[in-house]
Amino acid sequence: MSGSPHSQRELAVRLATRASPLARWQAEATAEALRAANDNLDAELVEVSTEGDRRLDVPLEVIGGKGVFVKEVQAALLDGRADVAVHSAKDLPAIGPEGLVLAAFLPRGDPRDAMAGARMIDLPTGARVGTGSARRKTQLLDLRPDLDVVGLRGNIATRLARVGELDAIVVAFAALQRLGLDDRADEVLAPAMFCPQVGQGAVAVECRADDGATLAALRAVDHAPTRTCVEAERAFLRELGGDCTLPAGAHAVLDGPRLRIAGVLDVGAARPARATLTGVASGDSPPALGVELARKLLAARSR
Repeated sequence: MSGSPHSQRELAVRLATRASPLARWQAEATAEALRAANDNLDAELVEVSTEGDRRLDVPLEVIGGKGVFVKEVQAALLDGRADVAVHSAKDLPAIGPEGLVLAAFLPRGDPRDAMAGARMIDLPTGARVGTGSARRKTQLLDLRPDLDVVGLRGNIATRLARVGELDAIVVAFAALQRLGLDDRADEVLAPAMFCPQVGQGAVAVECRADDGATLAALRAVDHAPTRTCVEAERAFLRELGGDCTLPAGAHAVLDGPRLRIAGVLDVGAARPARATLTGVASGDSPPALGVELARKLLAARSR
């Protein structure tokens, strides 16, 4: 592309990624976007094993929660084995390591959750539903207190293989779509009923803050609407002091010059707290809305 950041010289970019099929899909999509936006750019994947992938027999909150799917990928970036780290935005802790920046977000996929095995309304009383997410468990039991929510870990194929043994499972719909498994979704859960995880459906691309060449290449693929929404959601998570194991979710959407953000938080009451705020979708307003939403839900917990 004429006038692209690296049209005159070749830039070799090594992309660190987990080894699962979904993670590889995300890394390949990032590499393809970089090649399309930057002439003479060569991209290769660097596979990294993470604690979250290795320890499938232990709940996420037990093995540390914060960053179990990203710490080793970020380490490859910090120690120079890679130039870029590709993540599911929903796996990122609210605060990242010093020296790294979220330089780009690819256009967001579908942020909703999906149920595989049955529709919510068709599940029998006492049905066993699998999920490894505290956020999903909180909302499942809010909608259907009779359900037996069972812990579930592993990649998408591993989890889908449990359908039958379990009456249903809940997974990210974008994950099914990206792996060509859309038809395994018996129901896609509306965000108004089942609030997604912060960053769900978005691919986040990280690099070293002092790597000017890679920053420039990534700037060319950064999707501004996705960044606006995810930054509002991440500000919500940061205010809660949380990570992907927190029983909380947030979902931001743009409506012209306005941004609407909805959130849910398990406050230890009979039902989780929910709230929605709307504000200007520019400048510092989106993150400020996320912070305000978190404080509103935290106030419900203190009552």
